[in-house]
Amino acid sequence: MQSVKTGTGSMSTKMVTLWGGLLLSVAIRFLLSAMGSASLLGRRLEVVSPVTSLTRLAEGQWLKQLGLSPYAGSVYHGSPLLLSLLGPFIGNRRDMLLIIESERSDLCSFWVFVAADLIGALLLRSMGESLESAHIHHLSLLGLISEQIPTSDSKAKSQGSGRWGTGNTAALFYLLNPFTIAVCIGGSTSPIENMLTILALYGAIAGIVPLAGFGWAMATHVGMYPAILFIPIACLLANGPDGPPSKLYKSPELVQAVHDRDGKCSSESGNFHQQPAMHVIKSSNTNVTLSLGAKCLVVLKLIMWSAISWLCILGLCKFSLHEHASLHDMWSETYRFILTVEDLSPNLGVFWYFFTEVFDFFRPFFIMVFHSNIVFMVMPLTIRLHHRPVFLAFTLTAISSMLKSYPSVGDAALYLGLMCLCIHQLSGLQYFYLLLNGYFFTAIIGPVMYNLWIWRGTGNANFYFAMNLVYATLQTVLIVESSSTIIRYDRNLKKQSVKRSRTST
Repeated sequence: MQSVKTGTGSMSTKMVTLWGGLLLSVAIRFLLSAMGSASLLGRRLEVVSPVTSLTRLAEGQWLKQLGLSPYAGSVYHGSPLLLSLLGPFIGNRRDMLLIIESERSDLCSFWVFVAADLIGALLLRSMGESLESAHIHHLSLLGLISEQIPTSDSKAKSQGSGRWGTGNTAALFYLLNPFTIAVCIGGSTSPIENMLTILALYGAIAGIVPLAGFGWAMATHVGMYPAILFIPIACLLANGPDGPPSKLYKSPELVQAVHDRDGKCSSESGNFHQQPAMHVIKSSNTNVTLSLGAKCLVVLKLIMWSAISWLCILGLCKFSLHEHASLHDMWSETYRFILTVEDLSPNLGVFWYFFTEVFDFFRPFFIMVFHSNIVFMVMPLTIRLHHRPVFLAFTLTAISSMLKSYPSVGDAALYLGLMCLCIHQLSGLQYFYLLLNGYFFTAIIGPVMYNLWIWRGTGNANFYFAMNLVYATLQTVLIVESSSTIIRYDRNLKKQSVKRSRTST
């Protein structure tokens, strides 16, 4: 009875802390917006980009109201659906386009972005609970925890125990992350894109194929780069949440050690009908090897629902544009604009500096090289990390954030939120404090270098581009070290499971 009261008390404490954190995040956003931080952050090129700028969206809405194409003048480069969603909120005043210091959005559009952040955080929380349940289940299969926990009860056990939980950590970190707050109140559409990406991953981890296909199609339509997340989503639907490599359950050392342990336990207890661990390992191998047809069927369903979602999206875009523009104009001013890097204004990426220096004759070649770097990394990482699709999604998102044409801190907010879902596996991450201080350093010194270059006139483009290189280096170190940590974690699981099984004999 006392344990039940303790579990109930810890559960209520966690819920109070969680909802307190949610309210605090909303209060911070509202306070900063009321203080006029939106106009300040809206001018920061680290916060907005030519693709996500709310000011450009307002001009597209104004052109649409005049009966012109929203892509006339090559200013707006976003989705027509975003124009229909946010345009009525922010496109009512022409002075928004003439006065930079004016407010980027009114109260309605502000709450749209706040709602997007809250929905994304709650989806991350649910994903974290599922991943923690899978983590406990796999540890029980390998004999690394003292009690065998059924899959259906592991989630309740993780919630009822005194642990804070992976989902709560990821949700609060995502909401209280300064990068997430900056893009929420700074006039950027990144919160909506991030929410759609998280929605796709949530649908996959929950086994809801239509939701996963819809979320992936919408995220790809809005931002293009989430297209590479199709493979992690398919792996989540086919294999389930993150877990150890399947070959670990087929390891001869582990199977023999578990067989000896089970035989000893059965002979000592006199109950020869009990074979818990060996039965678990055999059934795990059977599920992995015999469910290939079911996995292919799930992937085909994902492809079908993604295609249906794309057809619906294109139909809605055509309806939104009416006779003002065609779908060809949309493709040309969105995806072609991103791929060809037409806008060379400074940003957090490395494209703008390089292509201002390169000769036009070599421009198509280097554009192909830069974009192919993202594509070429998908297959090797998938082969090595297919058993951990959520971590694979984090890695691919971080790589695309580093190499995309028009990045912003909203991209970092997304992959850092996904990274928090893997805190159990990344507990041994090296250079954590170096990376943390590096992110703080670039967030502070980057605007200073830009001010010295543009406003003070005491610096040049190399000052700001040096900070971009530091930021890219930090992301590279984060990707490499986190991947190495995951690989070491899987190896340690094998060593610990074999050692535990042998000591039990």
